[in-house]
Parts: sequence; C-alpha cells; structure tokens
Amino acid sequence: MAERLDLYETKPEGMEAYLGHYGWHFSKAMCDWAVSMMRDRNGRKIPVKTKEQVEALLKSFGVILDKDRGYDAVYVTHMGIADYLGSSLPDEAHLAKYVKDVIDDKDGYDGLPFTRFYADCIGSGTPIIWADMM
Repeated sequence: MAERLDLYETKPEGMEAYLGHYGWHFSKAMCDWAVSMMRDRNGRKIPVKTKEQVEALLKSFGVILDKDRGYDAVYVTHMGIADYLGSSLPDEAHLAKYVKDVIDDKDGYDGLPFTRFYADCIGSGTPIIWADMM
C-alpha cells in the first residue's frame, strides 16, 4: 500500500513556488501529466484534447464558463471522458454540461478541480514533482 502524502508537516519541494505562480489551478504541464495517467473504464488511455479543442467542444454546445482558470476545464473534460463518458454522460453534449457544473459549481470554491486532484494524489500516494509542473 502506498504511503499517504498528507502525513507531513512541510509542503513538498517546489509546491509553494507552483502555488505562488498558478494558485490552486492546473498549469499546462500539470494538466498534461494528470491526463497522461487517465484511463477509461476499460483501462485504455483516453484521447487527449487540446485546450483549443475543449473550448470548441464547450462552444459547440453553448457552454460558457464563468470560473475557469488555467487548464482547469481541460482537466475536468478529460476526467469526464475517462470516468463518465458513455455511462452517466451519454454523449459530448452532456460532457459539456458536466464541465460547466464542475467549473461553475455555485457552492464550490476557487481551485476546486485542482484541490480534488491533489487530494487524489495524496490518497493514492502519487507524488508530484512540482518543479516539473511549472
């Protein structure tokens, strides 16, 4: 079993610099790394969409995001593809609505997608090499 990463009193090396630059949001490098680990329900790598492709997808279904920062919507789109598309999200129209619901969650907080991702890394014992994510 992987050792939990939330047992330490100090932040991992490079984390404060990352947060100082991006806050609790995805940089392109962090998003690319997170997406590279994603698999669909059958264990296959998911197709990767660029930020421009995600924006075009959302636009095609009339979805406008109010709280998107950095690469947060790109990450959330890929999470939807990996975990829900073809199941509770039957198609890309519903995927676009899912992205809107997560990013613009009315009672959510700034940095919610990244915070949840970081919590998953802590829980699974997946270390982040923060300096590589700048």
